[in-house]
Amino acid sequence: MKNLLLKNVDERGVFYLTLNRPEIMNAFDDALIAELDKTFSEIEKNDKIRALILTGKGKAFSAGADFHWMRRMSKLTREKNIQDAMVFSNMLRKLHTLRIPTIAKVNGAAYGGGVGLVAACDIAIGGENAKFCLSEVRLGLIPAVISPYVIRSVGSRNARYLFLTATPISGTKAVSMGLINESVQDKEMDEYLEKILSSILKGGKKAQAMSKDLIFAVEGKEIDANVLRDTAIRIADARADIEGKEGVEAFLNKRAPNWQE
Repeated sequence: MKNLLLKNVDERGVFYLTLNRPEIMNAFDDALIAELDKTFSEIEKNDKIRALILTGKGKAFSAGADFHWMRRMSKLTREKNIQDAMVFSNMLRKLHTLRIPTIAKVNGAAYGGGVGLVAACDIAIGGENAKFCLSEVRLGLIPAVISPYVIRSVGSRNARYLFLTATPISGTKAVSMGLINESVQDKEMDEYLEKILSSILKGGKKAQAMSKDLIFAVEGKEIDANVLRDTAIRIADARADIEGKEGVEAFLNKRAPNWQE
């Protein structure tokens, strides 16, 4: 049986995860979603993993949902459909909340749920052939499960444009909307990705996890007494942590911290 995902971990602890259904533009069904969910759980439990790179094999990142799977789902009861959608929802949440930095390497078209995978990652870069489209309304559907991540990335106004028109956008346009961080030439993608990874690996792993938690805690909140106290507690805890102490001592002594050795 063909592996739905290709996995590789390098000596630095960078986990390369590749969607492996190039014959159908890496569209996903219930089996692929289950494999992704399982893989994200395994990554979260592995303390040696420092970062995740998510990409697609072939000419596309992901075309979204497999239409044969969607046809099967349409014949199920409403309750079964809800249960099925929740599996995808929980998988996306696992990706979004992984304690390590996550990077989407968008090597081609990202449609529908594929855009959701991109938006659920911390960082996203697109190649020259990257194209993004939320085409659900043209099928009489809606981008429901992926909407929390897409709207957080692009904002309400851009989400209305993408959701309602189903117009494909380029990588350059995706950058201007906030969906991806950078659009580069295909031949420059790996080099650019290495620069990002180099910066990530210089940071403390625990500090990066705490930084992600900080964003989730502060995003959208009014800057009131609760937020002020919560952020004060977080920096106090970071200062007292072994990693924080090591980082400060390393800086003062003009040496690399132990996680860079």
